[in-house]
Amino acid sequence: MLTHPTIDKLETLRLTGMVKALREQWQSPDINQLAFEERLGLLTDREADLRETRRMQTRLKRARLRQNASLEDIDFKQPRGLDKLLITKLADCQWIAKHQNLIITGPTGVGKSYLACAFAQKACREGYNTVYARISRLFEDLGLAKGDGRYIKMLAGFAKTDLLVLDDYGLSQLTREQRHDLLEILEDRHGVRSTLVTSQLPVEHWHEQIGDPTLADAIMDRLVHNAHNIQLKGGSMRKKNSNLTE
Repeated sequence: MLTHPTIDKLETLRLTGMVKALREQWQSPDINQLAFEERLGLLTDREADLRETRRMQTRLKRARLRQNASLEDIDFKQPRGLDKLLITKLADCQWIAKHQNLIITGPTGVGKSYLACAFAQKACREGYNTVYARISRLFEDLGLAKGDGRYIKMLAGFAKTDLLVLDDYGLSQLTREQRHDLLEILEDRHGVRSTLVTSQLPVEHWHEQIGDPTLADAIMDRLVHNAHNIQLKGGSMRKKNSNLTE
């Protein structure tokens, strides 16, 4: 068998996983005990696994998550009101498949952003395209996009994103422009995509924070009524972690 020409052709076809698996088979003394179909299956599986890993890494890179977080690393020992059964239920990402939303509220430092990034990371692992954005920075970017002609393109990008994470919502009263921007984003996503929001402000105060009663009704209808809710409580995790290292 002309092994080197075969390797060269596989590399030309960018079948890197098959190349690695084939070289490993050559080094295995028992590989000849397997039938041709079994060996070919192993090569194909390796290529498929490598491609899926690359796609996942691309999704994580595009998501630009604020923290390197995972659901497996969540600390349930701290008294924060975390319902382990609920977290486990949401970890299968079926709420994203059903185009439902997730709202995480609680005081500053209690771990809302970490939890949001952990869900976003799991979504990337499950094959969902994800975008993370701090709400204040998002509004700034949208304002700039209106000036240079990218606004419609940005909205179209958000509309196609399986999971949009809006972090730190409700830190200040929304302006008229921000209310309209938020409604535009949520309108495109309502019933067809999922949105995750974190906020220090309890949901019952969002209507007042939005400002305009009519737009507030529309925003709340598209965001809150089909959402799962995680309400965190307790002191700052940052302070507790800082005390552990002192």
